[in-house]
Amino acid sequence: MDTDIKHPGVKSVGWALVQAARLHRSRTGDKLSELGLFAGQEQVLQALAHSGPMTMGDLALILRVRPPTASKTISRLSSLKLVERHTEPGDARVVRVKLTREGKKKAAAINALWDEVESELLAGFDNKDRKRLRKLLRRAAKNLADITGADPSTFEGDDEGDEFAAAEEPLAASA
Repeated sequence: MDTDIKHPGVKSVGWALVQAARLHRSRTGDKLSELGLFAGQEQVLQALAHSGPMTMGDLALILRVRPPTASKTISRLSSLKLVERHTEPGDARVVRVKLTREGKKKAAAINALWDEVESELLAGFDNKDRKRLRKLLRRAAKNLADITGADPSTFEGDDEGDEFAAAEEPLAASA
């Protein structure tokens, strides 16, 4: 392969972001296949492990997908016996989803997998670089959320009050 040929977007932040995301998704997908899962299914299991049982609507909201997409994923995970659906007592229209015992085991394995891929992704980054990258990516996502009508508050981080974030205030003012 001729290394002198370069994509015209090579100097674009967006292009670099897409390439990093594509490679991250591929690596994560390879690891998920070892667990018998497909990309996207891990997000459902992680959300349920973190928040506990929730309605299909809440799940779709957290995942930022349409309810039919969430429902299709839940059907697949249910057939794998990783989740269970239960109707709400008193209102059969409301369906709650929860992890099974096997689903909880998979969720724990997914957490370990994500930690492993994150370590690979950020090899050579110190804690300051990691926090800065996370903050910048959240800011970029929030910018696009504002424009597209998505909820920008879902991109606010848990490290907003740390010493690194405070040190960056002049940068934020000049941006």
